[in-house]
Amino acid sequence: MAQTSSTITQYEAYKGKMQQIADIRNAIAVLSWDQETYLPEKGAAFRGQQITTLSTLSHELFTAPQLGDLLETLNKEKEALDPVAAKNITLSLEDYQKNKKYPASFVAELSQTTNECYHAWINARKEGNYAVFQPVLNRMVELKRKEADILGYEGHPYNALLNEYEKGATTSMLDKIFSDVKTALTPLLRTIEQRPQVKKDFLHLHYDRNRQWEFGIQLLKAMGYDMAAGRQDVSEHPFTTSFSPQDVRVTTRIDEKDFGNMTWSCIHEGGHALYEQGLDTAAYGLPSGEAASLGIHESQSRLWENNVGRSLVFWQHHYPQLQLLFPDNLSNVSLQDFYKAINLVQPSLIRTEADELTYHFHVMVRYEIEKGLLEGTYQTKDLRDIWNSYYKEFLHVTVPNDTQGVLQDIHWSHGSFGYFPTYSLGSFYAAQFFATAQQQIPGLTGQIAGGKYDELLTWLRQHVHRYGRYYTSNELCEKITGEPLNFKYFLDYATQKFGDIYGL
Repeated sequence: MAQTSSTITQYEAYKGKMQQIADIRNAIAVLSWDQETYLPEKGAAFRGQQITTLSTLSHELFTAPQLGDLLETLNKEKEALDPVAAKNITLSLEDYQKNKKYPASFVAELSQTTNECYHAWINARKEGNYAVFQPVLNRMVELKRKEADILGYEGHPYNALLNEYEKGATTSMLDKIFSDVKTALTPLLRTIEQRPQVKKDFLHLHYDRNRQWEFGIQLLKAMGYDMAAGRQDVSEHPFTTSFSPQDVRVTTRIDEKDFGNMTWSCIHEGGHALYEQGLDTAAYGLPSGEAASLGIHESQSRLWENNVGRSLVFWQHHYPQLQLLFPDNLSNVSLQDFYKAINLVQPSLIRTEADELTYHFHVMVRYEIEKGLLEGTYQTKDLRDIWNSYYKEFLHVTVPNDTQGVLQDIHWSHGSFGYFPTYSLGSFYAAQFFATAQQQIPGLTGQIAGGKYDELLTWLRQHVHRYGRYYTSNELCEKITGEPLNFKYFLDYATQKFGDIYGL
């Protein structure tokens, strides 16, 4: 019994250390959120210094020998802990051992380079010139190659970075998934191309900025996003950030000539935010209080954005509200025509604005480029041409400028190599989870048609959110659906949905 008491005391000490580290990391998150929303232009250099200082401090605390000794001791006495606490120790020890591999000098260099890279990306987008971004991106890629070596890997160096976002994912797994995408989705796309295209011109009339904002807030509240534990702002690239389950913020962007831009950003980021707000507040700073993976995180945003938010039943409730806000644009547009327009399938330039089918070709382009950069077969100086060539090959579109091409995503400026594949994985998990939710929640379709999402959110809280990192993505998928990730669910969903829309 004495050992148990001692173990519990040590576990409380571990919690205290982890929460202190979380406080610093979340302070970094606040500074980063501000950097992308309100930071004055002249503040960039000092902001980079501030983030670097805190990143270095966080790294030092998380790699301190005292924490390592505590984790090693608790790891030997896990049987005295409950299963969640024991899992926290296992995962924290894994994280600790991984972080110990990083020299402090590398952490500082990566943080400083990330800050420079982000601002170079912003400037390059303003000038519409990839050459402004390329030199610092090249340094970032060199650091990412070094990081893969620091972490260690089997097979491909990209596997080391993939594992940071999607534990257990490998290039061989993703090569198979994207092969399925090409094999199964390409024929469906080609068939749709032969059908008369649906009209969407009314989505690109003038939509007042303030009324769009009002509608976005309505949607977030309807989904169950707690505005007392979050807020929405505007940024260059929509994102969700969490400082705790009780302070989860989203951003959107508004284009007065493109109604969909803001709407899908709100619903997508709202899905991410609901996950973060659903994590266990008592597990703040611990693995059980963190999201399972980026793929599972993306499953939540995609489920809300596509399986719910692009469904006909969703708009049975919300379309009349939208018509009241924009009567000049939509009073003469039927629900069916609106539904078809928001689900139009058409190859395009911008990933975040792509339809559900072509979206995965956008992700595949980035995956192939990232693999090539990490293995050295591609060089950053050639990236514009490589990008444009892939878009011609996979999506049959000609890229007119760098802003709509190689500069469109923020991820590489953050050093987020290995992140993009999780977008497609998330869509495929979402389809599988939503199919299961439909089986387990009686009358779910009718609830959505009535603008009621309480039961769906409760189901997601019970089956996904509450577990934190206790399960890996595939373990969680098997627990929820009874089988590992299966592309068939997405293919069946897409075939039925777009078959109905295009009369296939």
